Amino acid sequence: MNRKLTQKGLRRPHPQGPRPLADAVLQLIWEERRMSRADIARLADLSRSTVSEIVNEILRTGLITEVGEGPSRGGRRPILLEFRDDACVILGVEMGASHVEVVATDLRGNPLRSAAEEHPVRDDPAGTRELIGRLCEACLENSERPLVGIGVGVPCPVDRDNSGRLSDVVLPAWEGRLGLEGLAESYGVPLLIDNDANLGALAELWWGVGQGIDDMVYIKVATGIGSGHVVGGEIYRGSTGFAGEIGHIAIDPRGKKCVCGLNGCLVTLVGGHALAGRAEELATQYPDSPLAKGGNSIREIEDAALAGDPLALQVAREAAANLGTAIASLLNVLNPSMVVLGGDLARLGDLLLEPLRETVGRRTLVSSLQAAQIRTSGFDSQSVAIGGATLALKSALQD
Repeated sequence: MNRKLTQKGLRRPHPQGPRPLADAVLQLIWEERRMSRADIARLADLSRSTVSEIVNEILRTGLITEVGEGPSRGGRRPILLEFRDDACVILGVEMGASHVEVVATDLRGNPLRSAAEEHPVRDDPAGTRELIGRLCEACLENSERPLVGIGVGVPCPVDRDNSGRLSDVVLPAWEGRLGLEGLAESYGVPLLIDNDANLGALAELWWGVGQGIDDMVYIKVATGIGSGHVVGGEIYRGSTGFAGEIGHIAIDPRGKKCVCGLNGCLVTLVGGHALAGRAEELATQYPDSPLAKGGNSIREIEDAALAGDPLALQVAREAAANLGTAIASLLNVLNPSMVVLGGDLARLGDLLLEPLRETVGRRTLVSSLQAAQIRTSGFDSQSVAIGGATLALKSALQD
């Protein structure tokens, strides 16, 4: 079996009727990008006549096209089929705690257009829903490609049996309801929902530094902190979909009160508000720092650290140490082969990675540390939105 097909959850054809066969053959062409009818017959163990019938059906959708002749294997040169990545468009939405970003991609995960805006998402459900609709419209403006689906990443756990229900603890103003049904109905496409860190992990697994990695952890650091876990090449969500709440690991049981009701959670030490608060606490020691005025965002702290500001560098080192403590626990428990850092702090690169790796090295079993690479994401701010589009793509390829 094709390893990539197995890793990404795609299935090889087997005789269950024409529609499942067509779905599976389409997935195979998408995976291989370009192949002949004979290749399909050989890889899928189907007769030439069955393959011809299926291919003719798929050709009518416009998702594949014939692109000339391939090399001969002793007979007539075969006609090659190619998957058309540009045949349709998909929308991925990141609903952060304080911003919304929408990315339109093609059928290979390549961003085509994006739009983002700061917004008090946590406290303004109606305004957030309106903003998501407006940004989706902006990303589709003047596009003649049909829309396949919309994938949405939300900053809270997602119930696997009721994905539209939001956590009352994390997003109390939303009263447990995402409320984007009207958006899906207006476009006439499916809307899929998952936790933002899970979607960041999915983007890395399909298109990013996690390609070919079967066991991986993706950690998103922003206003909140979450992790997406890849186990055996698939996103692991736990029995009820709540796996990955790394932000609520208690690093300091005597620490500050967290929104979840516990004390000293990781998010109270490394989340966006925590970093801004720590910068204010250190301001008297660094009166010449541009951060001494207070009211700083994560991006301002990052910019100052990258410029060599001592106050910002101390905040970054402390954040790396606290994050490293949590990552060390993950390595000891899960033994992944890669940890990918995404979200805001990932922009710091080695300023974050070096002290983080030092902490991890002191707190892990040697074998766990040796097995794991710790890297930053290459997607900058778009990993969750691209992951949302990937979620919709994965669903579409399966049907």
